[in-house]
Amino acid sequence: MPESPFPPLERRDRAGIEDWLDRLVSENRFTIAVVFPAVGAISLYASAMGWYPDPVSFMSFNPWFILLGVIVMRLPLVAGLAPLVDRRAAFALAAVTAYAFGIEMLGVSTGWPYGAFEYGIDLGPMLLGLVPIGLPVFFFPLVLNSYLLDLLLLGEKARSTSVRLLAVIATVLLMDLVLDPAAVGLGFWMYEGGGAYYGVPWSNYAGWVLSATVSVVLFDVAFDTEALFARLRSCPFMLDDLVSFVILWGTINVAFGNWIPAGFAGLFGVSLLVTDRFDFDVRDTIPGAGWVAPPKSD
Repeated sequence: MPESPFPPLERRDRAGIEDWLDRLVSENRFTIAVVFPAVGAISLYASAMGWYPDPVSFMSFNPWFILLGVIVMRLPLVAGLAPLVDRRAAFALAAVTAYAFGIEMLGVSTGWPYGAFEYGIDLGPMLLGLVPIGLPVFFFPLVLNSYLLDLLLLGEKARSTSVRLLAVIATVLLMDLVLDPAAVGLGFWMYEGGGAYYGVPWSNYAGWVLSATVSVVLFDVAFDTEALFARLRSCPFMLDDLVSFVILWGTINVAFGNWIPAGFAGLFGVSLLVTDRFDFDVRDTIPGAGWVAPPKSD
């Protein structure tokens, strides 16, 4: 019988649950960060191309399948940040959530600030028929992954609020230059009148300057910078969600022939290698492939 991917829950208090999440992600890094986005990319592209035959046509853009896959890929981010969430952080994250829903509803209803757009498919259950209920698990990682990556890349310079803010805004825009063309290609959403950049208008990126600024300010309120630095350095999987992003959206852009966004995805891949965030040290977490791991010295 295959070994369960779920470690035992040894304690039911907060510290025990945080430890369980750490072990769950650590022991399944390859599955979470590589297998899930790879399968997701294939499934989403097959859905867009109409390749699912009738017996399994229910899998085509299945909203629950999409939401489940996204939640699994977010586990490294959740496990990494969980020990740092106190009451102040909870209020700040709630404020980011409220902002995400508010600005998205405003965008769908009025076209401001991202440009006039509408969802082409349901990305999970929809709130008031306008935006996905799971919006925070789509919205948060764009800014959080950018925030964490820039802390690593900038080092001591990231302690400056102005440097950190400008760097994260630029990184969020670069991430959206990868994400939006692929999402438009899949039909996740569409912009009225299209746009110059693979069907995306430049107004979308102006809107993301606003959203990134608000989010970075709230994340600064939420987390103590020194504690975040320390956790980031001690938690090897904290940016694994960015690995998933590179694989999922990079692959979909390549499939659609969106070479500029695919190239930007490659830049994020290089940044992960430069910061030593994801390498072949995860090979012993490949299911059934423990034989590829070198013997550990005593």
